[in-house]
Amino acid sequence: MPGPADAPDHHPDDRTPRPRRRRAPLAAPAAAGTVAATASFLATSLDVWTLPVGVEIGVTALAGLLVGLLTWATAGPRERETAGDEGPSWRPPDQWPPVPAHFTGRRESLTELRGVFAARRRSRDPGEDAAPLVVSVYGRAGVGRAGVGRAGVGKSTLIARFGHEVAGRFPDGRLHADLRGTVEAPVGPEEVLIGFLRALGVRLTTDPGGLTELRRLWLTWTKGRRILIGLDNAHDGEQVRDLIPAEPGCAVLVTSRQPLFLLNAHDKRLSEFSEAQGVELLARLAGDDRVAADLESAQEIVHMCDRLPLAIGICGGRLATRENWTLRELAGRLRDERRRLGQLELPGRPLDRSVRASLQLSYDDCTGLQRRLLRTLSLLTAPDVPGWVAGELLATSEPDGADQLEALVDAQLAECSGVDFSGVMRYRLHDLVRIFAREIAVSGDDEAYRRAAVERVLSGYLRRAEAAAVARWPQDWGRGGRNTGAAAAKEAQASAADWLNAERLTLVALIHQARGLELWELAWRLGRAFCSLCHSLRAYWSDWRAVAEIVCEAADHMGDRRASGIALLDRAAVTSGQGGHRAAGADAGRALEIFRELGEPWWAARAMRTVGMTLFNEGDLDRGQSHLIEAVAAFKAEDDRWWSARTQRNLAELRLVQRRPEEAGALLEEALAVFKHDGNRYSEVQTLRVYGEVLGATARALHARGEVRAAEKDFARAGFSLERAAEIFRLRDELWEEARCLRAAGEVGNPADGLRELTFVRRATDMLAALGDSWGVARSELSAGRALGRLGRTGEAQEAFRRAIHDFEELDDRWWLARSLRYLGEAHLEAGDRPEATARLRRALDVYRGLGNRSGTARTLELLRRAEEPEGEGEKAEEG
Repeated sequence: MPGPADAPDHHPDDRTPRPRRRRAPLAAPAAAGTVAATASFLATSLDVWTLPVGVEIGVTALAGLLVGLLTWATAGPRERETAGDEGPSWRPPDQWPPVPAHFTGRRESLTELRGVFAARRRSRDPGEDAAPLVVSVYGRAGVGRAGVGRAGVGKSTLIARFGHEVAGRFPDGRLHADLRGTVEAPVGPEEVLIGFLRALGVRLTTDPGGLTELRRLWLTWTKGRRILIGLDNAHDGEQVRDLIPAEPGCAVLVTSRQPLFLLNAHDKRLSEFSEAQGVELLARLAGDDRVAADLESAQEIVHMCDRLPLAIGICGGRLATRENWTLRELAGRLRDERRRLGQLELPGRPLDRSVRASLQLSYDDCTGLQRRLLRTLSLLTAPDVPGWVAGELLATSEPDGADQLEALVDAQLAECSGVDFSGVMRYRLHDLVRIFAREIAVSGDDEAYRRAAVERVLSGYLRRAEAAAVARWPQDWGRGGRNTGAAAAKEAQASAADWLNAERLTLVALIHQARGLELWELAWRLGRAFCSLCHSLRAYWSDWRAVAEIVCEAADHMGDRRASGIALLDRAAVTSGQGGHRAAGADAGRALEIFRELGEPWWAARAMRTVGMTLFNEGDLDRGQSHLIEAVAAFKAEDDRWWSARTQRNLAELRLVQRRPEEAGALLEEALAVFKHDGNRYSEVQTLRVYGEVLGATARALHARGEVRAAEKDFARAGFSLERAAEIFRLRDELWEEARCLRAAGEVGNPADGLRELTFVRRATDMLAALGDSWGVARSELSAGRALGRLGRTGEAQEAFRRAIHDFEELDDRWWLARSLRYLGEAHLEAGDRPEATARLRRALDVYRGLGNRSGTARTLELLRRAEEPEGEGEKAEEG
């Protein structure tokens, strides 16, 4: 839940997909012509569009921009895709895993699945189509030695194959997640939903909350879409239930070891291969001629593998890479291995003997480097990794490591898990292969050797994470950040965002692993980079919070006070973003003390700013402004133009709340000049939004004093600035920022534009609801109430204020609760309901006084005076 003035100032993720673009209405071409003509007329009215010195909004350029934006908005989809605008055209996500080239033996199962999908398409029963199609494919019902369902029957490969076959029926994308239900720590539904929503273009710039809120967002963003969803290795129905959308055009394919008993699901039990299917798979891998030449040995191999595709595939992989082996020789080796394993006691081992035998045989036949890679790869807790990790594990070059990894893939001991957000192929181990290899590593490799291998991978990730974090948000990493060209910065920042989206789960797992190994410096640095990336994107809130705690813990273990101060600021950022302003302020205050004692003025200025912002967000304006003023001075003393300009904008927002628009405007003009000069486009447009709000406040004040002509000019300038900022953010696919601009455009208060302003607020509310921003929705209800009140729709206005009061109470935001109560009291006062107005205003006064908010207290006391004075006195006072 962001505060009213706390937003990231960094370049956005320009390449993150977004929801499908809104269709232009049929009247749009005519509207474009009308607005273009209006813009041309206004361009000649210099007295209307003259802005204060420093803003430098060129009239001709703005008119041209308006025409261009309207032309873009009215263009067809194909025209927009080739128009070269700043934002990308949205592409459906495709996370589906690749299908092994040797897929075979499941013709009957594929035919059955085709029949299920065909029957659904033919169905005309509305009741039947009220829910999405869910197909559950589970492994054989028997149990292995460890009492768990048998694995390796080919469920994952089957749904991967079928998903590629039906891809054309799902134009809105294919989503896939490995739920890892066969391991000790399965993936929670919250994690899966966050990943899916990100893939659909939901930026989640505020913390959406828990599973209930994420589920609500999931239903919103899948409505009206046709998406294929793959959920692999589910543990039970509870892990899956919240991941199933309500949209009948979607379909879900689930695999598990046992039936999940999901409603409206078609359950498909996948048995082991028949002997003929097993032999066919072996022949696809080893070669038809070799199998045909010794069919008896091939059948024996399939039998000893218990007809499990995983075990047969491993054996076939060894034959494919050992052309000098005969099938008879392989059968003999496998027979000996099974006999040896049969003599061992394996209590609690979650590996079937047939799988273990095939793994052991294949492992024994690997080269020393390949064995070492398999063992060390099994030590990583990450779900999957890119190819460069192999080089780090082997302490060799990246190409050499990649060659050895591909050899493991050829031997069926590793597998490709698909291409990630950044276009890189990723690799993983089947859970049973991981268990097998880790057993050997733990029992046979020296602990120092194992630790060193993991440490090399962590160091490799550290280099990449810090590079991505610096590219994404350079101002977070040093005085002044970097001053690169706008195009280069945009590309680097987008690449960094893609990298985080691709590596998030792996990064979090490795940070936890570093903590478990007590590699504190690595945990701190890697966690610090992760927090910076999350802060820059305002994404992955639960992961961000968990890692921020590890960063603080690591700094304490390191005994590094500077590291502790930085960690406290990282934790304050996520805590404040989640609505914990008081706790965030405490962390920032401790960081400020540390940096002052260490003589770190730049970091002390950042801590000072954070303290000021937390006070501002709590409604303590007087103390907040003193901290912000001091932070501005400190940043200027350090010659950090970006942070001083950003903090000036924050101070301007505070001045606006204090009803000091002239001072706010001067601060913003200076900040705009800095951002424009340095090419910080994102920060410039954010500042333009605040400047539009200042113009609106100035216009309202002029109108209240009867200076109608001057007010009209500022109303027009305010509306243009805010709509321009909203449109720029829309073109950059920044939905959250666009919504904030639209909400501000709805608060200008132009008497001649009331209905249009209400429309802006309602659009903003819908967008924020779709983004899961509950604080933003509450804030927009307040804006809606004010817009309705200006239109004379008093009853509707009061209802909107009541909704805002309820929401801010739920969010425990006392400052905005007080403001909502004050507005509701004022609405009752204007409607002549003095007793109700008095009750609301007295409650608001109590909250304001508790916050130490003097300006809010003064305004509420003035309204209370009007509400409590005798009838007729107010009118006389106004006349006087």
